[in-house]
Amino acid sequence: MQANPLPYKFIVLDGVEGCGKSTQVELLAQCLQQMGEEVVVTHEPGGTAVGEAIRSVLLDADREMSALTEAFLFCASRAQHMQEVIEPALAAGKIVVCDRFSSATAAYQGYAGGLGLELFKQLDDMATGARQPDMTIILDLEPAKGRNRKQPATQPDRIERKDDDFHRRVREGFLEYARQLGPRAAIVNADSSPQQIHQAVLEVLGIESQAGRVQHK
Repeated sequence: MQANPLPYKFIVLDGVEGCGKSTQVELLAQCLQQMGEEVVVTHEPGGTAVGEAIRSVLLDADREMSALTEAFLFCASRAQHMQEVIEPALAAGKIVVCDRFSSATAAYQGYAGGLGLELFKQLDDMATGARQPDMTIILDLEPAKGRNRKQPATQPDRIERKDDDFHRRVREGFLEYARQLGPRAAIVNADSSPQQIHQAVLEVLGIESQAGRVQHK
C-alpha cells in the first residue's frame, strides 16, 4: 500500500547505449504495479504505428541523414506519441513510464549532433506542447562500457555505429540536459548491477521497497 500518492505521473528513463534503460523500465513498471498503480510502458522513437514507421527509417543502418533531419523525425514521432498514447494515459490517471524521450533528442541531436539545445527546444516544444516529464532519470555510464554490454551478435543500428567521440558527446549532452532540468531530473550511476540501479531509481522517486512490499515515502 502507498503511504502517499506518487507525485510523479510521467517518468522517463534515458541514457547512452547499453546503460540498461529497458531493464530498468521493466523493473520500475513492475514495482509501480505492485503499489496498485495503472502503468503504461512505452518507448521512443515509436510507441505508435506512425512512430514505429519513423523508427525504422531513423535506425536503418543503410540510410544517412543530417542531425536536423533526425530531430524533425524524432519530434514527429513524439508528437504522435503524445497525442495517441501519453496524454490519454495521463488524463486517465495512469502512470506513464517511457524509455527515452526529449532528453534523447537533446543529447543525440542537440548536443552531440551540433544542432544546439535552443533549436532542439523549439522543435521539442512544438511536438510536446511544452509538456515535459515529471521526472527524467538519466542512467549514466561510460559509453564504451555500455556498448560492450550489447549482444555481440546484434547488428548495430545507424546511430549505435557512430564513432566513440560522438557517443562521448552524447553522454555529456545527457548530463548537461539533466543539469538544466534541475529538480525535474536525476542522474543515477548505471555502472553497477541491475538491482542496485533499480534501488537507486526507487530512491529518486521516493519509493521504499522492503521484503517485497513497496510504498511511496
